Amino acid sequence: MSNQSRTSLAVAGLSLGTALNPLNSSMIAVALVVLRADFSLDVATVTWVITSFYLSSAAGQPLMGRLADRFGARRMFMLGMGLVAVTCAFAPFSPNFAVLCVVRAVMALGTAAAYPSAVVMVGGIAREAGMETARPLGRIQMANTSAAAVGPVVGGLLVGAVGWQALFLINVPLALAALLIVRQVAPRDGARERGTVAELVRASDIPGILGFVTSLLLMMMALLNVLPDYRWWLLGAGTVIAALFVWRELRFTQPFLDLRLLGRNRPLMIVYLCFAVFSSAYYFVFFGLPQLLQEAAGYNPGVVGLLMLPLAAMSVVATPWAVRAMSRFGVRRVLIYGVVLLAAAGALMWTLTSSLAIPLVLALTAIMGVPYGAVSVASNQGMFVSTTPQERGVAAGIFQTCRYVGAITATVLIGVFGADGVDQASWGLMVTAMVVLSVLVFPVTLLWRERTV
Repeated sequence: MSNQSRTSLAVAGLSLGTALNPLNSSMIAVALVVLRADFSLDVATVTWVITSFYLSSAAGQPLMGRLADRFGARRMFMLGMGLVAVTCAFAPFSPNFAVLCVVRAVMALGTAAAYPSAVVMVGGIAREAGMETARPLGRIQMANTSAAAVGPVVGGLLVGAVGWQALFLINVPLALAALLIVRQVAPRDGARERGTVAELVRASDIPGILGFVTSLLLMMMALLNVLPDYRWWLLGAGTVIAALFVWRELRFTQPFLDLRLLGRNRPLMIVYLCFAVFSSAYYFVFFGLPQLLQEAAGYNPGVVGLLMLPLAAMSVVATPWAVRAMSRFGVRRVLIYGVVLLAAAGALMWTLTSSLAIPLVLALTAIMGVPYGAVSVASNQGMFVSTTPQERGVAAGIFQTCRYVGAITATVLIGVFGADGVDQASWGLMVTAMVVLSVLVFPVTLLWRERTV
């Protein structure tokens, strides 16, 4: 096999593995009604099949990244894909809904290993192929964007033809294919960390990991309002545990997260902040616009799904353009121009307060896809060049958590603005929030400079 073919196949395997997370987070939405009927659930309970996946993914990304940094990205990627294949083969036989949610959370943990492991491996793949890292990262970004977009369509076909069980079974061959491809063609890991079990456990900072995961889960549960009667208790407990986590990490010799190093890495912190704010603005459209089109315009879900497709299509088209632009003008300029385009696209969304005509919606969703593709790949590359190879796994995991933070922020604000239903008046408030967020993050992007590592 030629070096070029080997590189292309390796990137394809990584793209397939990383796409399983967005694919499974989006296609489950079409199965909620069927799951309610099969397990005799109410609306509030059935949403746990989404929440469990969301919480496990957000908390698991940095953890899986840390393990990839310590024990090898290729090993963690294959372990994650194996976990996905096993849990998805078992899921259709779940005896009750609680077990199904646990299985889905474990599956999410497996998919969470893919992205940070892929980011670590990209460095070796690009070095062997003599290419810039932005190219393979761009391809992975395109696969993730496409998977999130086609998820509801694929899910609808599978549920209609087979049932909700097919949403899990489809992951078995996909995960095994990604595992086998990466095992065959991806660069091998270096020497793994060795020592006695006690030494490895002691160096793993188990209390720090538990503190990080617990605080993040509690805060996210509070923001998502999954337990309305205990929302403030969850937020308070999460804050206290987070404070204890910070106190411990600053004193531990081998911390799970080196907060001092992270705090000194200004370029990386700027990327995280920009990506979290950018994600908040983007997910106003991703989550809010479908509700507007269904509630205010009366379009059925099938039509709404088609109206949202230009968003993903233009994101895919914009990604290779952004990669070429970064090669010519640098990451910083693409990031800055992407945020400017985001503000402009957000402002254009205001026109939907007066008209919800299909041609207008198609044009606006297509326009919104351009800044999404540009900022996503520029942020990805910015994160990559702002870290050393030894810390890219955990850095990539935190990067993905920033996406979830942005998505949750948008979801909470949509609930506030559209408490009585998403209509054109509440959409106007969401557009205002999008533009304000874009304007606020613009001066932050101006501060970013590539870090020499």
